[in-house]
Amino acid sequence: MSERNMPKDHISKDKRTAGNRQRVDISKDRATQASGTERAGKSGEAGRAGKTGKSAEAGRSGKAGKPGETGRAGKTGKPGESGRAGKTGKPAEAGRFGKSVNLGKSGRAGGKREGLSAGKSAGKHGQRIWIWVWMLLCGIFLLRIWDLNHTVETMKDKINQLTRFAAQQQERLQSLTETLEEERDLQSRGDTRGQGAGFTGDGTDGQAGDRLEGEASEAAAVSGQGVAHKVYLTFDDGPSEKTEEILEILDRYDVKATFFVVGKEGDQARETMRRIVEAGHTLGMHSYTHKYDEIYASVENFAADFEKQQDYLYEVTGVKSMIYRFPGGSSNTVSKIDMRRFAEYLDSQGVRFFDWNISSGDGGSFLVPVETLIENCTETIGNHDTSVVLMHDVPGKTTTREALPEIIEKIQAMEDTVLLPITEDTALIQHIEWQDEESKKERMW
Repeated sequence: MSERNMPKDHISKDKRTAGNRQRVDISKDRATQASGTERAGKSGEAGRAGKTGKSAEAGRSGKAGKPGETGRAGKTGKPGESGRAGKTGKPAEAGRFGKSVNLGKSGRAGGKREGLSAGKSAGKHGQRIWIWVWMLLCGIFLLRIWDLNHTVETMKDKINQLTRFAAQQQERLQSLTETLEEERDLQSRGDTRGQGAGFTGDGTDGQAGDRLEGEASEAAAVSGQGVAHKVYLTFDDGPSEKTEEILEILDRYDVKATFFVVGKEGDQARETMRRIVEAGHTLGMHSYTHKYDEIYASVENFAADFEKQQDYLYEVTGVKSMIYRFPGGSSNTVSKIDMRRFAEYLDSQGVRFFDWNISSGDGGSFLVPVETLIENCTETIGNHDTSVVLMHDVPGKTTTREALPEIIEKIQAMEDTVLLPITEDTALIQHIEWQDEESKKERMW
């Protein structure tokens, strides 16, 4: 039956059937396409790092074929949207395949893991760099410390050399001064040495004079009279727990010395002071406190400290000391008051002060080698008639005690040289000029 001859209601029914089939076919095509685009979305999202994997979005952005646009039959299906499977993927939402399965998150998770792994690797690399930097800085720091230590040692050597040089120059100056004084004395008294071969200046027979000189030679040797070189070993800053070692060495060589002590109290200090006097050594004063800023603040302060020390030594030993050594010497640069004023005060008390013209060099804070001490104490003795040697009686000065035996042996081996303690007859060795020529002559005679 032709379409024309068919009843209209039958024709409408057939058309509806055909339409339904067509819609079914379209739905199948859509389902097939959605399934394909879903798979494309998975592969596209998994390979989202590249541009080739975006097959799911080809429905709206790919140039090869736009299946999304051909199937825009209605808003419910929106196959074109299905290409967005890489972004959303929620299948529960009315057939929006693009949002049906959120498979893009797995790709993102993989990307995040790769990012974290790369971040950790970069962090470890950064840590290694910092470790190397710190090691380099530590190496530089250690190198700098070594360089500073080397510099300090070099400076110590230079200080030792300068100390020896200064001591030598001081000795030369002192020697020149002594020579000038002797010449002046000879000029003032006149030379009486050419008055005759057989008679002395007072008319005594020459043979008798020789006999008298022979009888007096022993006494002269004890006092140092007639000896070309008199050497006085002096020890400052005692007494200490090591003074006994020094006393034993001196006793072993039968040598008398001079100890300029400070006002140390306690049973051991008092006993050591008594031992010094009993052994025949000279006990001198070196101030009571040894505090420069207090002693040299004024003449009154100096006088109070002096009196306290003199009284203390007399109380302990029964000996009134009459010799003094200024802390730092009379040429020290600490005192703001002219040192001549303190010298004048001592003179008013009948006290003589002694400096030194040979220094061992042991007064610093570092230990001086034994060989250097021996050289410093003995090298220039021959340049002086009177040599006052400065050393220190301090526990930490171990090399001074080690060097002392050889110092004594070398001095005793020198010709026409004797070791003596300082007495009231000892020629003054002083760094400063504090009295006029007339006063000097009066003191000498």
